[in-house]
Amino acid sequence: MYESSGKLQILRVLLAIRETSAPYNLFFLPWANKHDISICTFFTSDVTPPETLTLFEGNGSVTGFIRALKAALDAKEYDIIHIHAPHLGFLFLIANLFSNRKFAHSTVITVHDSYQNYKFRNRLMYLPVFANFQRIVCCSRASYDSFPALYRWLAGDRLRFVQNGLDLSRVDRIAANHQRSEQTGDFLVVAISRLVDIKSPFSVLAAFQQAADPSSKLVYMGDGPLRQSLIAKREATPEARIEFTGLIPREKVFENLLNADLFISTSLGEGLPIAVLEAMACRCPVLLSDIQPHREIAQGTDFIPLVPVGDVAGFAREIKRFREMPAAERARIGQACRDLVEEKFSLRAMHAGYEEVYAQITNHPALSYSGA
Repeated sequence: MYESSGKLQILRVLLAIRETSAPYNLFFLPWANKHDISICTFFTSDVTPPETLTLFEGNGSVTGFIRALKAALDAKEYDIIHIHAPHLGFLFLIANLFSNRKFAHSTVITVHDSYQNYKFRNRLMYLPVFANFQRIVCCSRASYDSFPALYRWLAGDRLRFVQNGLDLSRVDRIAANHQRSEQTGDFLVVAISRLVDIKSPFSVLAAFQQAADPSSKLVYMGDGPLRQSLIAKREATPEARIEFTGLIPREKVFENLLNADLFISTSLGEGLPIAVLEAMACRCPVLLSDIQPHREIAQGTDFIPLVPVGDVAGFAREIKRFREMPAAERARIGQACRDLVEEKFSLRAMHAGYEEVYAQITNHPALSYSGA
């Protein structure tokens, strides 16, 4: 199956292809022409993939997903079966029990979050996955360190981490055609997350409201069950300029980041947050909660402030500090953020790590990476 050109047959399994899907944006699109990639999803998708990617789509039910998975596995033989969610890894193992062909030798799962952020159900599902998958790859050192001893014992030397990376070429393509908005002196703060408790969006809102002056604006991108409650909370200070955009196309996300003066995350837990790296790649200074994944990004720097979780007053002080500093100083910090992403969190480095994982499974030398 492995071709001398280095092209692999890869089946990638994820919940759905969405505009904000990290697996789709980091693994699928950049490798669409490098490897022969098929995709199997649990849900129907919002995005149509390029013609070079073969899609087997579930319908949102377990039986529909199993049918899609069986069709994908029957379509061809794969060098790598790479799964991107704990419950899909668990369902794959169940399906494998009843299959005439066994696929365990080619399996990889990426752990996209830290242990404490997973629901109890998903933690249980990870137990057989850690015991049976050929490689379990955490998205950061923080994610790797978060798993208890039982999981480490089950996985043994099959457990490792490859830090998330960012497709800088995609950012730069958008930046090349982007003219920074002249906001008549506005100080633009941007946040991106699912609007759920673990991301602590009310802390973002409260800190901005404490720090806001007539020149300040907050744009919060993302959606989730807390959106209406956040909008209601926003109305308590109608003088504060706060916009909740919902889900928007990735190009619009980057345009907002390219216009921004500051990115803020008050999250309680992460794997290795792509949104933070995207902001840094857009040369936007970042203000982060003091959690291990954010420390992993900020390690060795003096230009990324870390504020204790839940310290709304501390976040408000930092927002004011960034607003009051000269624009040239913010630009210097933004460039330092960009340099850090290029050095440590590029897509090239991430893909090189996965190429090494794949090479170990296929028993071929590590593949040279020629992508972004």
